[in-house]
Amino acid sequence: MTSYGRAPAYVQTPVGPFLNSLSVDRPLARYDLAGSIAHAEMLGQVGLLTPEEIGRLLHGLRQVAREVAEGTFPWQQELEDVHTNIEVRLTEIVGPVGGKVHTARSRNDQVALDERLYLRAAVSTLAHRLVRVQEALLRRASELRETPMPGYTHLQRAQPVTVGHYLLAHYWRFDRDLDRLFASVARANVCPLGAGALAGSTLGIDPDVVARRLAFDRAFENSLDAASDRDPLAELLFDLSLLAVHASGLAEEVVLFASKEFGFLERTPALGSGSSLMPQKRNPDAAELIRGKAGRAVGDLIALLTTLKGLPLGYDRDLQEDKAPVLDAVATLTAVLDTLGEVVLGLVFVPARLQQAVADPELLATDVAEELVRHGVPFRTAHDAVGAHLRAHDGTFVAAELARLPGADAETARTLDPATAVARRASAGGPAPAAVTRQLEAARSRLAARTSSLSSLDQKVGLVEELLNEERT
Repeated sequence: MTSYGRAPAYVQTPVGPFLNSLSVDRPLARYDLAGSIAHAEMLGQVGLLTPEEIGRLLHGLRQVAREVAEGTFPWQQELEDVHTNIEVRLTEIVGPVGGKVHTARSRNDQVALDERLYLRAAVSTLAHRLVRVQEALLRRASELRETPMPGYTHLQRAQPVTVGHYLLAHYWRFDRDLDRLFASVARANVCPLGAGALAGSTLGIDPDVVARRLAFDRAFENSLDAASDRDPLAELLFDLSLLAVHASGLAEEVVLFASKEFGFLERTPALGSGSSLMPQKRNPDAAELIRGKAGRAVGDLIALLTTLKGLPLGYDRDLQEDKAPVLDAVATLTAVLDTLGEVVLGLVFVPARLQQAVADPELLATDVAEELVRHGVPFRTAHDAVGAHLRAHDGTFVAAELARLPGADAETARTLDPATAVARRASAGGPAPAAVTRQLEAARSRLAARTSSLSSLDQKVGLVEELLNEERT
């Protein structure tokens, strides 16, 4: 290490290995470098650096970026974190002027900036995968819009729906997840750089310049809040936890429907592997593991909230623990969504078994009651009469007895056809094929709008690479 690259005094301590965060903050390197480029440019605009100094710093920072990208960067554990590693290496390249990059900046506002730039990229990565899951659901829902199946409450057969309607229910859950991710990244689009350690700077810096350069909506309002705020990471972890819960719910249904007890799905290789002992087994391992990963995501959220609970204002070293759960949750959900998309596309429903299940007469009990209501019978009276009929006949409808129900006539029996029952459920958001078609149209329109929002986010994410690769003119 050159004299210019010697470890700074602020990282020299006998407890250095315990304080070291390099294992978790190395993924922030490119965001740290982009922030340093924008910061150096701002320092030049306000007259704190000369044009020659700016040129040398930008050249050095981009050389460091190339080394990081190529895997040749000389990481040094004794330098404690990503920020110090980059500054020391920069100083080795450009000499003492490298020390000027940290003018009017603290590692406190520096890491807060890095995390918000990382959050943008993470949401983009996850959103692209979530959109692919939604596209898979829409494709399968369109294919199966007329295929009847039982709908469930309390895991008991309740009323007839269609497979298309069922799959769209999961689509809308994931649509809300996507909406939350976009909302969280929008709230996080505030630049904290310039807050310093907690109280800004006396040097006449202009945080708005950095905010504009990095495509933030604005700079921070309060320096003390900006340096310590981890709300964006907590919101992201909540979003991912709920997304994981929704993925787990779909996975649980795949596990159930692929069992012989249900038999709604073929146990294909797309769902998982076989048993090492039992030749007949084909297990829905992928769905089970998706279900299991939800606990990990929820645990990451609890870990961060527990770290934040009770911290006084200002930066506290506890906040070093904010990155591990975020990185873990992002990696976990990336894998979950990649797998879930494959699972959805690989689902093979068994029409005969679905038809057998949807033919259960009890599924049509509400239809019969509503038919009586059409003839002026109070719903509660109809409800009681239909329930008594089913109890008296072992859960089936007897045509000769059905005509004796209050308000019944010759047309009442026509409600006992499952396909007719589904087709009549054409109210908004219902399972009738016509209603499912309208849902599909609305869902495709919504997904197109989401894709447009994602394109805008991608442009902001791409700005980091533009900063690192552009040549100074």
